[in-house]
Amino acid sequence: MKSQLTITPPAPAEYTGYMANYVQQAKTEDLIEGLTASYVFITGLVQGLTEEQLLFRYEPGKWSIKELMVHLMDAERIFSYRALRFARQDKTELPGFEENQYAQTSKADARDINSIIAEYTSLRTATIELFKGFDEEALQQEGIASGQKASVRALGYVILGHEVHHQKIIRERYLKA
Repeated sequence: MKSQLTITPPAPAEYTGYMANYVQQAKTEDLIEGLTASYVFITGLVQGLTEEQLLFRYEPGKWSIKELMVHLMDAERIFSYRALRFARQDKTELPGFEENQYAQTSKADARDINSIIAEYTSLRTATIELFKGFDEEALQQEGIASGQKASVRALGYVILGHEVHHQKIIRERYLKA
């Protein structure tokens, strides 16, 4: 039986622009382990919060924690879709997305946190299985999205690093008090 491929961090040549910040925040030598640990951390963090805490905004115009969780799912879906397209050697340049518009229209604050966590659980499971299904050749495929070059491997690390970035914001700006 073939052992599962360990998905190690991408080389700097595998991504450009804003992605560098997220890749650097991932801080793991195994993407699947990192995605799993991050899932455990953030679900544990938000499950224990009151509705008041979940709806709190640390400044006017900033997202609530519920909106932030849905934002994480939106971004993960988009980055996973890009990874799939690139892995399948689709060279079509992909557009960006307007994260603030997505958050404003998500209606996340009206949702029950258990529903958000259930959706997040399904999505993270799908993301992990998607990346586990890529071999080394697929992980090295590259494409352009939002005007930025990225490999499939880099997009996995962007998903993780983006989540780590927002976990830090939750701890420092939402739950500091």
